[in-house]
Amino acid sequence: MVKKAPRRTAQRILEVALELFNRFGEPNVSTTLISAELGISPGNLYYHYPAKDELINSLFDQYERSLNDLLHASDDVRDVEDAWFFMHTLFELIWQYRFLYRDLNDLLSKNRRLETHFQVVLNNKTHAVKTMLDGMSRAGAVRIDSREVEATATSMVVVITYWLSFEYVRDPRRALEPENAQLALLRGAHHVLNLLVPYLEPDQRTHLLGLVGAYNGGGQ
Repeated sequence: MVKKAPRRTAQRILEVALELFNRFGEPNVSTTLISAELGISPGNLYYHYPAKDELINSLFDQYERSLNDLLHASDDVRDVEDAWFFMHTLFELIWQYRFLYRDLNDLLSKNRRLETHFQVVLNNKTHAVKTMLDGMSRAGAVRIDSREVEATATSMVVVITYWLSFEYVRDPRRALEPENAQLALLRGAHHVLNLLVPYLEPDQRTHLLGLVGAYNGGGQ
């Protein structure tokens, strides 16, 4: 039997850092804690990532690559069911890197690279949502005035970006625990798509309500 090659130390450091940042919040996790969790010396960690910001930037790069791949799927959204799946998948990715969103303002204030790159992320999300709306319009799922598209897309991106912060404020002790993830993601997808209700064709509005009802807690 061929043994699997051990994961490279640099990748193991990223995986553990992501887990700790997500669990405790990035400001509360030191490089000393990360190295202790890995069972390696601080010097070994510094060899791969000489500063904590380099860890954060590497994790952000991973997130941005995955996000850009996912956002291309907006080209294929034609109806409420497609939109529901797209939004839920987007929230799952955000959950995977939730420390970026939980600590967003703090990270942006002290990391210039994140400050500039997150603006690109917002622009890419907005472009993807507008693409989604265009596809749904052409398929007859929504009827929206072209003058309302920009504001509607921006409102949807605001909810996507700050939904986990809202969940955290509602219940700081439990909201971002893994056992609560599924309901939090469903609520996020529901509230983003709820912004489309005034523009949905009647059958699509009914279908959205059915999707929300099918996933227990999605409308809470």
